[in-house]
Amino acid sequence: MKPPHFQYCAPGVLDEALGLLAQCGTDAKVLAGGQSLIPLLNMRLSAPLYLVDINRVAALDYIAAGESYLSVGAIVRQRSVEQSTVVRQRHPLLIEVIEHIGHMQIRNRGTLAGSIAHADPAAELPALLSCLDGEVVARSSSGERVIKAGQFFTDYLTTALDAQEIVTEIRFPWLLPQAGWACIEFSRRAGDYALAGAIAVVIPTPKGTCLSARISYFGISTTPVRGYEIEHMLAGTSLDDAVLQAAAHAAERLVDDKFRDIHATSTYRRALTAEATKRALSTAWQRCT
Repeated sequence: MKPPHFQYCAPGVLDEALGLLAQCGTDAKVLAGGQSLIPLLNMRLSAPLYLVDINRVAALDYIAAGESYLSVGAIVRQRSVEQSTVVRQRHPLLIEVIEHIGHMQIRNRGTLAGSIAHADPAAELPALLSCLDGEVVARSSSGERVIKAGQFFTDYLTTALDAQEIVTEIRFPWLLPQAGWACIEFSRRAGDYALAGAIAVVIPTPKGTCLSARISYFGISTTPVRGYEIEHMLAGTSLDDAVLQAAAHAAERLVDDKFRDIHATSTYRRALTAEATKRALSTAWQRCT
């Protein structure tokens, strides 16, 4: 399979890339890792007139530990984050999530920003950003804006980005030292997209009950799904079997009945989502310090 004809642009600085998008608008696509875009081009599911390759923009290649969050530049590879000493020491949940993504060859090229901008509902990183209330930094020739995860994912493979904007940075808030965390997913084969998955963060009180919890899901609807009802349900409990079962039942209701394909029915996804909920919350609770 071969892609359609396009004009290839490889700017060396961010302002040049932004200028190109300002001129080309919806006729252009941004290339970073290319693990989603290149297959779409080869299958003729996307046919941009211009391809703006930002890999030469060195200013977008960084991993920075801020006071409140970890910042990852737009062209940083998933494998680079996975191998980062500071990330492994300070953000183990991000490491666990990345290890679920495809295979090492995919992570060697794929970027965190690219996965989030592509917004595949079965992908792990958009769900992680949703779980942590992370942020996306977007730039255009008109300026910069910071978009909360809750407003970023709008529909299937659709985000709040404008055609002239480039994602320049992803921000993952740090976990509290006492927090427990887990990422659980089910797929037919290792490396496949998840049929259903859950990411959970639990914070305990000194007395051994749940102070707060966050849980998000992937592979069950057209966007990542936050389990707000479940989060409220867990507060003040000790996450015993009865509570986990109630959370699992509540999670089943989050599965979109229309979200079914050749890989799984919505009924099967509800069963997987219930089990992922119990396993994610149980594992996160056991990891609390």
